[in-house]
Amino acid sequence: MIAAAESIDDVQEAVRSGARGVRLLPVAGGTKPALSTSRRDDVEQLDLSELSGVLEYDPAELTLTALAGTPVRDIEAALAEHRQYLPFDPPLVAAGATLGGTVAAGIAGAGAWRHGGVRDFVIGVRFVDGTGHLIAGGGKVVKNAAGFDIPKLLVGSIGRLGVIVQLSLKVFPSPAATSTIEFALHSTDHAVAVATELARSPVQLEALDIAPGGRLLARLGGRSDTLESRTARLARTVDAETIRHDGDDEHALWHDAAELKWVPPHSTLVRVGLAIRALVTLDDALATTAGVQARYGVGGTVAWISWPAGAPLDDLDTILRELRLPGMVLLGPPDRPLLGPATGGVFGARITRAIDPNSRFLEV
Repeated sequence: MIAAAESIDDVQEAVRSGARGVRLLPVAGGTKPALSTSRRDDVEQLDLSELSGVLEYDPAELTLTALAGTPVRDIEAALAEHRQYLPFDPPLVAAGATLGGTVAAGIAGAGAWRHGGVRDFVIGVRFVDGTGHLIAGGGKVVKNAAGFDIPKLLVGSIGRLGVIVQLSLKVFPSPAATSTIEFALHSTDHAVAVATELARSPVQLEALDIAPGGRLLARLGGRSDTLESRTARLARTVDAETIRHDGDDEHALWHDAAELKWVPPHSTLVRVGLAIRALVTLDDALATTAGVQARYGVGGTVAWISWPAGAPLDDLDTILRELRLPGMVLLGPPDRPLLGPATGGVFGARITRAIDPNSRFLEV
């Protein structure tokens, strides 16, 4: 079942008028189907794709407010006109990811290494709770910290606490230029060791990712007149074969990563947050299953795991439970959005009861 909402009033009405026992599941771009689809008979999708548009944008104040169904590519286009951007590099932009879906999933791309993730940029939110009430938290300015931090609560909530309808974010000026050095280190162990050293060094990197095959990607950004010398110094930092990526070549490198082009068709994609000290242990555990691929972003603190079609997802769940690593399924079978150890606990249950007392949204 699918219901469509063209306004915030429509969302409120959908929540209030739903049949008893039927759960709502918000969807807009549909780029993360494991989170926004269900095979259950008691679930109704609420389509927010028409709830779209930039409402306010103040380049001087570096803030933007938009409806939740707004495609991120539209937001990026508006920001680019003023040489500004979303520094956390939201994934799946070209595929049609929306602002609300990005925040609800709580996922960020390579730029989160230097600038922080989604939660560091959301400053205000409006959402409809399980009783149909419109709740506002935060504001439209950066300095707003009064009361409970509702915006942070909604980041990563995957549509299970309420329906996000509007968001305010802070934005940044774009770097004048960027350049990427690719170090060929041939093993994940070696790449982790070098990434750890670079993370401790005074070099200010825009991004630091470990790609399959032990390839370490380090991105610099800044003034064009100093970037050349900084990039040359970075290349000399590590005793390894290097490839320099600039211009269209560099753009394609990071674009393909953000669009998950490396993930084979029909694979299940799971995002896992971890400490870099756990990376090699996780990588070794994954290597016991044929066909698994993994990319480690944000300096090795986020694992993007491509789990092969046909391999039991329970096996990955077991690995994550043993390592005490929570995972979120983005691409793959619906109705199982989370893997690994349960999170939230008693406090999370209390929040859910307060925001959704009528159980209008899917449980996690």
